Amino acid sequence: MARNLIKAGYKLVVCDIVKEAMEQLKADGALSAGTPAEVAQKCNGLIITMLPNSPHVQKVVCGENGILSRAQKDTVIVDMSSISPVVAQEICAVAEKKDVIYLDCPVSGGEPKAIDGTLAIMAGGDEKAFEKVKDILLVMGSSAVLVGKSGSGNVTKLANQVIVALNIAAVGEALTLAAKAGVDPEKVYQAIRGGLAGSTVLDAKVPMMLNGNFKPGFRIELHIKDLVNTMDTAEAFDSPVPLTEKVLGFMKEIASEGHEKDDHSGLVQYYEKYAGIKVRKGVGI
Repeated sequence: MARNLIKAGYKLVVCDIVKEAMEQLKADGALSAGTPAEVAQKCNGLIITMLPNSPHVQKVVCGENGILSRAQKDTVIVDMSSISPVVAQEICAVAEKKDVIYLDCPVSGGEPKAIDGTLAIMAGGDEKAFEKVKDILLVMGSSAVLVGKSGSGNVTKLANQVIVALNIAAVGEALTLAAKAGVDPEKVYQAIRGGLAGSTVLDAKVPMMLNGNFKPGFRIELHIKDLVNTMDTAEAFDSPVPLTEKVLGFMKEIASEGHEKDDHSGLVQYYEKYAGIKVRKGVGI
């Protein structure tokens, strides 16, 4: 995402605890900073964050040496992390007291679309601030939609993650059934992809399952994080999520068996384990 901004001609000041990542971006032309506060001091107008989960965003934005300790008035913080909507609203309220605007703008598409600059970006927060930064967002994504007030972006991301997780689970379950019944799962995929069962998830994840290639575009451990946030949000709003709860259990089980860093398409391994068969090209083995 940072590289796409650099390629588009934007000047970046980067900060990351992963030094290798910073060195790579410095080689691409970015400047570096030692703390989020230093980023805020050097950047006038816009700061983008992308972090694993809610506590990380709270620390980077609101903590000691955080962005808000040095951010100038009317700075826009665009947080592209996938976090709890409730936490996003809390951070927004703290930022407002500092005359700083906070937008929650999580993304969907994983590493491949981050590299291509074709992420789907869903935003929550102030409309004027969103319009101000929209062109920059569209350097990193193929779409950027303001969904509503603060927290709405992350509610939308949780909805996205529920649909993706359940879709992957359904694909894994269906192809395992096909392989177990002696029908080539690759041919099943080719037969159904043009019908109502066809989807972006189907086309992106079935080839990985058939090749047993679970090199991560989006890790199982991160999808677990998103579904845990979904469960917490569902509880807060008294909304039933029984299918999400089931699939979260499947993911946690295979993560506990050493697959937490596999791509989330690796969820098929849950079904393979209990079926005693591998879903691969040809017929299950």
